[in-house]
Amino acid sequence: MARNLIATISGLIFGLGLCISQMVNPKKVIDFLDFMGTWDPSLAFVMGGGVLVYLVTWRFKKTRSRPLFDNKFIVPSRTSIDPHLLGGAALFGLGWGMAGLCPGPSIASLSYLISETFIFVSAMVLGIYFGGFLLPKKQ
Repeated sequence: MARNLIATISGLIFGLGLCISQMVNPKKVIDFLDFMGTWDPSLAFVMGGGVLVYLVTWRFKKTRSRPLFDNKFIVPSRTSIDPHLLGGAALFGLGWGMAGLCPGPSIASLSYLISETFIFVSAMVLGIYFGGFLLPKKQ
C-alpha cells in the first residue's frame, strides 16, 4: 500500500514538474532542439536538474541494502548496446524532434485537452502495442 502511494505521489510530482518546466509545450521543446534557429537553452537546466536528482538518489542507493518501501532495488542487469536499443533510441529521438513530445510529457499534456496530444498519445500506445508483436521477446 505504501509503495503504491509513494509511486502515485512521485508521478504527480513528476507531472507537475513537467508542466512547470514547460516540457509539455511542444514549441518549447522544438525550440530547445533548434540550434540554428530559435534555440532556447532553458530545458537544459531542467534536464540537468533531473540528472542531479538521479545522481543523489544513486549515491543514496549505494548506502542502503534495500529501498525504503520495497524488499530490493530493481536494477537492470543488461548493459549491452544492441540494434533494438539503437533503433528505439532513434525512433524516440525522431518522434521527440518532430512532435516536441516524449512519453512522459505527452501524458501530462493530456490535461490540456489539445486534440494533437490525444492523436500523439494514441499513436504512441498503438506503436507500443504493435511493437510487441513485431519484435522478438528478449530473455
